[in-house]
Amino acid sequence: MTDFIPDVSFVIAAYNAEDTLERAIDSALAQGAVSMEVIVVDDCSTDSTPMIAGNHTDPRVRLVAMPRNGGPAAARNAGLDAARGRWVAVLDSDDALRPDRMARLIARAEKAEAQIVVDNLDIIRGQDEAAGTMFPETVLARLPVLTLAKFIMSNMIFRSEHNFGYMKPVFERAFLEKHHLRFDESLRIGEDYIFLASALAIGGVCAVEPTAGYLYYIREGSISRVLKRQDVEAMIAADRKFFAEHPFGAAALAAQRRRTRNLKETLSFLMLVESIKDGALPNALKIACRNPRAVRHLRMPIAARLRRLAAALSGSGEASVLPATVLPAGGEVAATPQISPSLPSLGAGPHSNKG
Repeated sequence: MTDFIPDVSFVIAAYNAEDTLERAIDSALAQGAVSMEVIVVDDCSTDSTPMIAGNHTDPRVRLVAMPRNGGPAAARNAGLDAARGRWVAVLDSDDALRPDRMARLIARAEKAEAQIVVDNLDIIRGQDEAAGTMFPETVLARLPVLTLAKFIMSNMIFRSEHNFGYMKPVFERAFLEKHHLRFDESLRIGEDYIFLASALAIGGVCAVEPTAGYLYYIREGSISRVLKRQDVEAMIAADRKFFAEHPFGAAALAAQRRRTRNLKETLSFLMLVESIKDGALPNALKIACRNPRAVRHLRMPIAARLRRLAAALSGSGEASVLPATVLPAGGEVAATPQISPSLPSLGAGPHSNKG
Protein backbone atom coordinates (compact mmCIF):
# COMPACT_ATOMS: atom_id res chain seq x y z
CA MET A 1 0.00 0.00 0.00
CA THR A 2 2.82 2.40 0.81
CA ASP A 3 4.32 1.77 -2.67
CA PHE A 4 1.16 2.97 -4.41
CA ILE A 5 1.68 6.21 -6.34
CA PRO A 6 -1.59 8.08 -6.98
CA ASP A 7 -2.11 10.22 -10.05
CA VAL A 8 -2.48 13.37 -7.96
CA SER A 9 -1.82 14.61 -4.46
CA PHE A 10 -4.12 17.40 -3.34
CA VAL A 11 -2.52 19.71 -0.79
CA ILE A 12 -4.96 21.68 1.35
CA ALA A 13 -3.41 24.15 3.80
CA ALA A 14 -6.04 24.84 6.45
CA TYR A 15 -6.34 27.27 9.33
CA ASN A 16 -9.67 27.57 11.17
CA ALA A 17 -11.44 26.28 8.06
CA GLU A 18 -14.21 24.25 9.68
CA ASP A 19 -16.92 26.02 7.65
CA THR A 20 -15.50 25.15 4.23
CA LEU A 21 -13.01 22.31 4.62
CA GLU A 22 -15.48 19.47 3.99
CA ARG A 23 -16.55 21.08 0.73
CA ALA A 24 -12.92 21.31 -0.42
CA ILE A 25 -12.13 17.72 0.56
CA ASP A 26 -15.29 16.36 -1.05
CA SER A 27 -14.58 18.16 -4.31
CA ALA A 28 -11.12 16.59 -4.42
CA LEU A 29 -12.46 13.12 -3.67
CA ALA A 30 -15.13 13.56 -6.36
CA GLN A 31 -12.54 13.82 -9.14
CA GLY A 32 -13.23 11.29 -11.87
CA ALA A 33 -10.80 9.07 -13.81
CA VAL A 34 -7.82 9.72 -11.51
CA SER A 35 -6.42 8.13 -8.39
CA MET A 36 -5.61 10.50 -5.56
CA GLU A 37 -4.65 11.32 -2.02
CA VAL A 38 -5.85 14.40 -0.11
CA ILE A 39 -3.34 15.89 2.32
CA VAL A 40 -4.82 18.40 4.76
CA VAL A 41 -2.15 20.42 6.57
CA ASP A 42 -3.56 21.95 9.73
CA ASP A 43 -1.71 25.16 10.62
CA CYS A 44 -2.51 25.02 14.36
CA SER A 45 -6.22 25.74 14.04
CA THR A 46 -8.26 26.55 17.14
CA ASP A 47 -11.53 25.19 15.72
CA SER A 48 -12.55 21.70 14.55
CA THR A 49 -10.42 21.77 11.39
CA PRO A 50 -8.00 19.00 12.51
CA MET A 51 -10.86 16.76 13.62
CA ILE A 52 -12.66 17.12 10.27
CA ALA A 53 -9.56 15.94 8.43
CA GLY A 54 -8.20 13.52 11.00
CA ASN A 55 -11.50 11.69 11.50
CA HIS A 56 -12.43 11.52 7.83
CA THR A 57 -13.81 8.12 6.87
CA ASP A 58 -12.06 8.02 3.51
CA PRO A 59 -8.54 6.53 3.90
CA ARG A 60 -7.28 8.72 1.05
CA VAL A 61 -7.52 11.75 3.34
CA ARG A 62 -4.46 12.35 5.50
CA LEU A 63 -3.89 14.94 8.21
CA VAL A 64 -0.52 16.64 8.67
CA ALA A 65 -0.36 18.74 11.84
CA MET A 66 2.03 21.69 11.89
CA PRO A 67 4.04 22.02 15.13
CA ARG A 68 3.52 25.80 15.05
CA ASN A 69 1.57 28.29 12.96
CA GLY A 70 3.73 29.15 9.97
CA GLY A 71 1.34 30.64 7.43
CA PRO A 72 0.12 29.36 4.04
CA ALA A 73 3.56 28.86 2.47
CA ALA A 74 4.94 26.77 5.35
CA ALA A 75 1.79 24.64 5.44
CA ARG A 76 1.90 24.03 1.70
CA ASN A 77 5.56 23.06 1.93
CA ALA A 78 4.67 20.47 4.57
CA GLY A 79 2.05 19.14 2.18
CA LEU A 80 4.55 18.97 -0.68
CA ASP A 81 6.97 17.06 1.55
CA ALA A 82 4.24 14.53 2.33
CA ALA A 83 2.94 14.17 -1.25
CA ARG A 84 3.40 10.92 -3.17
CA GLY A 85 1.40 11.57 -6.35
CA ARG A 86 2.72 12.01 -9.89
CA TRP A 87 1.07 15.42 -9.92
CA VAL A 88 0.57 17.89 -7.08
CA ALA A 89 -2.43 20.24 -6.92
CA VAL A 90 -2.84 22.97 -4.32
CA LEU A 91 -6.44 23.47 -3.23
CA ASP A 92 -7.35 26.31 -0.88
CA SER A 93 -9.48 25.22 2.07
CA ASP A 94 -12.31 27.62 1.15
CA ASP A 95 -12.42 26.68 -2.55
CA ALA A 96 -13.58 23.66 -4.53
CA LEU A 97 -13.08 21.82 -7.84
CA ARG A 98 -15.26 20.67 -10.71
CA PRO A 99 -15.36 16.84 -10.87
CA ASP A 100 -13.59 16.55 -14.23
CA ARG A 101 -10.84 19.09 -13.54
CA MET A 102 -7.86 16.85 -12.83
CA ALA A 103 -8.50 14.39 -15.66
CA ARG A 104 -8.65 17.29 -18.14
CA LEU A 105 -5.57 19.03 -16.76
CA ILE A 106 -3.39 15.93 -16.66
CA ALA A 107 -4.42 14.99 -20.21
CA ARG A 108 -3.60 18.49 -21.48
CA ALA A 109 -0.25 18.56 -19.67
CA GLU A 110 0.80 15.16 -20.97
CA LYS A 111 -0.22 16.04 -24.53
CA ALA A 112 1.88 19.23 -24.36
CA GLU A 113 4.74 17.42 -22.56
CA ALA A 114 4.41 20.09 -19.87
CA GLN A 115 5.51 19.96 -16.25
CA ILE A 116 2.90 22.52 -15.18
CA VAL A 117 -0.70 23.12 -16.18
CA VAL A 118 -3.18 25.87 -15.29
CA ASP A 119 -6.83 26.45 -16.07
CA ASN A 120 -9.55 29.08 -15.79
CA LEU A 121 -11.39 29.76 -12.55
CA ASP A 122 -15.06 30.26 -11.76
CA ILE A 123 -15.58 33.19 -9.38
CA ILE A 124 -18.09 32.44 -6.63
CA ARG A 125 -19.17 35.24 -4.32
CA GLY A 126 -20.63 34.37 -0.95
CA GLN A 127 -21.72 30.74 -0.81
CA ASP A 128 -22.96 29.96 -4.31
CA GLU A 129 -23.37 33.11 -6.41
CA ALA A 130 -21.57 32.44 -9.70
CA ALA A 131 -20.13 35.71 -10.96
CA GLY A 132 -18.40 34.45 -14.11
CA THR A 133 -15.03 33.08 -15.11
CA MET A 134 -11.94 34.91 -13.97
CA PHE A 135 -10.58 35.16 -17.52
CA PRO A 136 -12.41 35.10 -20.88
CA GLU A 137 -12.02 31.64 -22.41
CA THR A 138 -11.18 33.22 -25.76
CA VAL A 139 -8.15 34.92 -24.22
CA LEU A 140 -6.80 31.72 -22.67
CA ALA A 141 -7.55 29.74 -25.83
CA ARG A 142 -5.03 31.95 -27.65
CA LEU A 143 -2.44 31.12 -24.98
CA PRO A 144 -1.46 27.44 -25.41
CA VAL A 145 1.45 27.85 -22.99
CA LEU A 146 2.09 30.43 -20.27
CA THR A 147 5.56 31.95 -20.57
CA LEU A 148 7.51 33.67 -17.82
CA ALA A 149 7.23 37.05 -19.58
CA LYS A 150 3.44 36.81 -19.94
CA PHE A 151 3.09 35.64 -16.35
CA ILE A 152 5.13 38.54 -14.98
CA MET A 153 3.33 41.09 -17.19
CA SER A 154 -0.02 39.90 -15.87
CA ASN A 155 1.01 40.37 -12.25
CA MET A 156 0.77 44.12 -11.89
CA ILE A 157 -1.12 45.58 -8.92
CA PHE A 158 -3.97 47.97 -9.83
CA ARG A 159 -3.82 46.86 -13.45
CA SER A 160 -6.78 44.51 -13.13
CA GLU A 161 -8.84 42.92 -10.41
CA HIS A 162 -7.44 39.47 -11.22
CA ASN A 163 -4.24 38.32 -12.87
CA PHE A 164 -2.55 35.05 -13.75
CA GLY A 165 -1.15 34.91 -10.22
CA TYR A 166 -4.63 33.84 -9.08
CA MET A 167 -4.40 30.67 -11.17
CA LYS A 168 -4.00 27.40 -9.30
CA PRO A 169 -1.30 25.47 -11.16
CA VAL A 170 -0.83 21.72 -11.03
CA PHE A 171 2.80 20.56 -10.99
CA GLU A 172 4.56 17.37 -11.92
CA ARG A 173 5.98 16.30 -8.57
CA ALA A 174 9.20 14.91 -10.09
CA PHE A 175 9.87 18.38 -11.55
CA LEU A 176 9.42 20.02 -8.15
CA GLU A 177 11.71 17.53 -6.46
CA LYS A 178 14.39 17.72 -9.17
CA HIS A 179 14.65 21.49 -8.75
CA HIS A 180 13.97 21.56 -4.98
CA LEU A 181 11.09 23.99 -5.46
CA ARG A 182 9.20 25.12 -2.38
CA PHE A 183 7.09 28.13 -1.37
CA ASP A 184 8.79 31.19 0.10
CA GLU A 185 7.78 31.05 3.77
CA SER A 186 8.66 34.72 4.34
CA LEU A 187 5.62 35.73 2.25
CA ARG A 188 2.02 35.87 3.44
CA ILE A 189 0.81 37.31 0.13
CA GLY A 190 2.41 36.55 -3.23
CA GLU A 191 3.97 33.20 -2.36
CA ASP A 192 2.00 31.58 -5.21
CA TYR A 193 3.42 34.09 -7.68
CA ILE A 194 7.07 33.48 -6.79
CA PHE A 195 6.54 29.71 -6.78
CA LEU A 196 5.13 29.56 -10.32
CA ALA A 197 7.51 32.25 -11.60
CA SER A 198 10.46 30.22 -10.31
CA ALA A 199 9.15 27.07 -11.99
CA LEU A 200 8.84 28.93 -15.30
CA ALA A 201 12.26 30.58 -14.91
CA ILE A 202 14.04 27.22 -14.59
CA GLY A 203 12.47 25.95 -17.79
CA GLY A 204 9.13 24.49 -16.77
CA VAL A 205 6.59 24.30 -19.60
CA CYS A 206 3.13 25.45 -18.48
CA ALA A 207 0.15 24.30 -20.54
CA VAL A 208 -3.08 26.32 -20.40
CA GLU A 209 -6.61 24.87 -20.22
CA PRO A 210 -9.07 27.69 -21.11
CA THR A 211 -12.14 26.18 -19.44
CA ALA A 212 -12.82 26.62 -15.74
CA GLY A 213 -12.25 23.73 -13.36
CA TYR A 214 -11.43 25.57 -10.13
CA LEU A 215 -14.14 27.26 -8.04
CA TYR A 216 -12.63 30.37 -6.46
CA TYR A 217 -14.74 31.59 -3.54
CA ILE A 218 -14.37 35.25 -2.59
CA ARG A 219 -14.99 36.09 1.06
CA GLU A 220 -14.71 39.45 2.75
CA GLY A 221 -11.49 39.78 4.72
CA SER A 222 -9.60 37.07 2.83
CA ILE A 223 -5.84 37.47 3.30
CA SER A 224 -5.36 37.61 -0.47
CA ARG A 225 -7.82 40.51 -0.74
CA VAL A 226 -6.19 42.82 1.83
CA LEU A 227 -2.93 44.51 0.86
CA LYS A 228 -0.67 45.99 3.52
CA ARG A 229 2.56 47.96 3.35
CA GLN A 230 4.63 45.18 4.91
CA ASP A 231 3.24 42.71 2.36
CA VAL A 232 4.40 44.85 -0.56
CA GLU A 233 7.81 45.34 1.05
CA ALA A 234 8.12 41.55 1.38
CA MET A 235 7.07 41.11 -2.25
CA ILE A 236 9.72 43.58 -3.41
CA ALA A 237 12.38 41.70 -1.41
CA ALA A 238 11.21 38.35 -2.81
CA ASP A 239 11.26 39.73 -6.36
CA ARG A 240 14.79 41.03 -5.83
CA LYS A 241 15.92 37.57 -4.71
CA PHE A 242 14.05 35.90 -7.57
CA PHE A 243 15.66 38.26 -10.10
CA ALA A 244 19.14 37.52 -8.74
CA GLU A 245 18.71 33.73 -8.79
CA HIS A 246 17.33 33.15 -12.30
CA PRO A 247 18.33 33.97 -15.89
CA PHE A 248 15.98 36.23 -17.86
CA GLY A 249 15.37 36.54 -21.58
CA ALA A 250 14.75 39.96 -23.09
CA ALA A 251 10.94 39.77 -22.83
CA ALA A 252 10.98 38.50 -19.24
CA LEU A 253 13.59 41.11 -18.29
CA ALA A 254 11.42 43.93 -19.65
CA ALA A 255 8.38 42.53 -17.84
CA GLN A 256 10.29 42.22 -14.57
CA ARG A 257 11.45 45.82 -14.76
CA ARG A 258 7.85 46.96 -15.24
CA ARG A 259 6.72 44.84 -12.30
CA THR A 260 9.47 46.30 -10.10
CA ARG A 261 8.30 49.82 -10.94
CA ASN A 262 4.71 48.74 -10.27
CA LEU A 263 5.53 47.35 -6.82
CA LYS A 264 7.49 50.47 -5.86
CA GLU A 265 4.59 52.62 -7.05
CA THR A 266 2.19 50.50 -4.98
CA LEU A 267 4.38 50.89 -1.92
CA SER A 268 4.46 54.66 -2.39
CA PHE A 269 0.67 54.69 -2.68
CA LEU A 270 0.23 52.75 0.58
CA MET A 271 2.72 55.03 2.34
CA LEU A 272 0.84 58.04 0.98
CA VAL A 273 -2.46 56.73 2.33
CA GLU A 274 -0.85 56.07 5.73
CA SER A 275 0.51 59.63 5.85
CA ILE A 276 -2.85 61.14 4.93
CA LYS A 277 -4.67 59.06 7.55
CA ASP A 278 -2.11 60.09 10.18
CA GLY A 279 -2.43 63.75 9.21
CA ALA A 280 1.25 63.88 8.26
CA LEU A 281 0.74 66.14 5.26
CA PRO A 282 4.41 67.21 4.85
CA ASN A 283 5.41 63.54 4.61
CA ALA A 284 2.54 62.90 2.18
CA LEU A 285 3.77 65.72 -0.04
CA LYS A 286 7.29 64.27 -0.04
CA ILE A 287 5.97 60.87 -1.11
CA ALA A 288 3.79 62.45 -3.81
CA CYS A 289 6.76 64.40 -5.17
CA ARG A 290 9.00 61.33 -5.25
CA ASN A 291 6.37 59.21 -7.04
CA PRO A 292 3.60 61.30 -8.65
CA ARG A 293 2.07 58.17 -10.22
CA ALA A 294 1.01 57.01 -6.75
CA VAL A 295 -1.27 60.03 -6.36
CA ARG A 296 -3.67 58.99 -9.12
CA HIS A 297 -4.51 55.77 -7.28
CA LEU A 298 -6.23 57.85 -4.60
CA ARG A 299 -9.19 58.03 -6.97
CA MET A 300 -9.78 54.27 -6.69
CA PRO A 301 -11.31 54.18 -3.19
CA ILE A 302 -13.60 57.05 -4.19
CA ALA A 303 -14.70 55.23 -7.35
CA ALA A 304 -15.34 52.02 -5.41
CA ARG A 305 -17.54 53.86 -2.91
CA LEU A 306 -19.52 55.48 -5.75
CA ARG A 307 -20.16 52.07 -7.36
CA ARG A 308 -21.43 50.64 -4.06
CA LEU A 309 -23.64 53.69 -3.54
CA ALA A 310 -25.08 53.39 -7.06
CA ALA A 311 -25.88 49.72 -6.47
CA ALA A 312 -27.64 50.51 -3.20
CA LEU A 313 -29.70 53.31 -4.75
CA SER A 314 -30.77 51.18 -7.70
CA GLY A 315 -31.79 48.34 -5.42
CA SER A 316 -29.77 45.78 -7.37
CA GLY A 317 -26.56 43.98 -6.54
CA GLU A 318 -25.22 44.09 -10.08
CA ALA A 319 -22.45 46.53 -9.30
CA SER A 320 -21.07 44.22 -6.63
CA VAL A 321 -21.22 40.99 -8.64
CA LEU A 322 -17.99 41.58 -10.52
CA PRO A 323 -16.27 44.91 -9.80
CA ALA A 324 -14.95 46.95 -12.71
CA THR A 325 -11.33 46.43 -13.62
CA VAL A 326 -9.17 49.23 -12.27
CA LEU A 327 -6.30 50.39 -14.44
CA PRO A 328 -3.15 52.17 -13.22
CA ALA A 329 -4.35 55.40 -14.82
CA GLY A 330 -7.49 55.30 -12.69
CA GLY A 331 -9.77 54.51 -15.62
CA GLU A 332 -12.31 51.71 -15.46
CA VAL A 333 -13.35 49.01 -17.86
CA ALA A 334 -16.74 47.41 -17.37
CA ALA A 335 -16.52 43.74 -16.51
CA THR A 336 -18.08 41.21 -18.87
CA PRO A 337 -18.61 38.03 -16.84
CA GLN A 338 -18.97 34.74 -18.64
CA ILE A 339 -21.10 32.40 -16.59
CA SER A 340 -19.91 28.81 -16.65
CA PRO A 341 -22.30 25.87 -16.31
CA SER A 342 -24.03 25.51 -12.96
CA LEU A 343 -21.98 24.58 -9.94
CA PRO A 344 -21.18 20.88 -9.73
CA SER A 345 -23.14 18.69 -7.38
CA LEU A 346 -20.69 16.65 -5.33
CA GLY A 347 -23.48 14.34 -4.38
CA ALA A 348 -23.66 12.12 -1.34
CA GLY A 349 -21.56 9.27 -2.58
CA PRO A 350 -19.32 7.01 -0.50
CA HIS A 351 -16.61 9.67 -0.27
CA SER A 352 -18.81 12.63 0.58
CA ASN A 353 -19.66 14.13 3.94
CA LYS A 354 -22.50 16.22 2.53
CA GLY A 355 -24.99 13.51 3.25
